[in-house]
Amino acid sequence: MNKYGGELSERERELLLIRRASGAKASQLAHMEKMLQETKGMLDKKNEMGMDKKACGDTMVSELEEKVQRSKRDRRNSLHRTQLLESQMKTVRGELVDTLDHLQALRDKLRRSQEKAEERKAAMERLTAELR
Repeated sequence: MNKYGGELSERERELLLIRRASGAKASQLAHMEKMLQETKGMLDKKNEMGMDKKACGDTMVSELEEKVQRSKRDRRNSLHRTQLLESQMKTVRGELVDTLDHLQALRDKLRRSQEKAEERKAAMERLTAELR
């Protein structure tokens, strides 16, 4: 019985050592799980910040693309407006040339009319002088 009692107390000691070791391992495991959760939280936070930065970057890219498109539209509109104004300017220039030609013709006609009027006046004065 002593033999069995000694064996039993030895088994109890082994069991006690195993319980202590498992308690330490459980504590270590809980600590590691806590660290894992903290690390996972930090990683999630970092990913969220990365997503925010990416979203911010995407927003900036979208805004820049929109500005480029607006600039291209404005350039096309300006080019079209310039062509329209050039066309109108050519039309006005042509009208001005026609008006200038017409005014020169009227000036020549007026000069001839004035010359004829002066000739008639001179003729009238001669006739008046002869009649006296």
